[in-house]
Amino acid sequence: VQLQASGGGLVQRGGSLRLSCAVSVNTVSLNFMAWYRQAPGKQRELVARMITSDDIEYADFVKGRFTVSGDGAKNIMYLQMNNLKPEDTAVYYCNAEKSLPGDFGPWIKHNYWGQGTQVTVSS
Repeated sequence: VQLQASGGGLVQRGGSLRLSCAVSVNTVSLNFMAWYRQAPGKQRELVARMITSDDIEYADFVKGRFTVSGDGAKNIMYLQMNNLKPEDTAVYYCNAEKSLPGDFGPWIKHNYWGQGTQVTVSS
């Protein structure tokens, strides 16, 4: 499974960006897809996780500003970011989990990461 994130850039406070995460497999085969971010000097943190289009959880710090959606036909997940703040500045990563059969029976969960895209919000 390969993930390719894109759409980052420089934007002013209050602006918007839409990130895309293209995945190399049918998104239906994934347990979930997620967005994480990592600011300089900080740990990577969960932004949002999409299990299905009707089952999406958001971190408190983005509720009401960020929206996750998916295009199953194109195998792409989006992160629409509105009302951006300087504290949203970070590298944003897409993440996915897929279960694959193990060699000895039980299915094993595999976690995959994209390469990250930089989002910079100026004040």
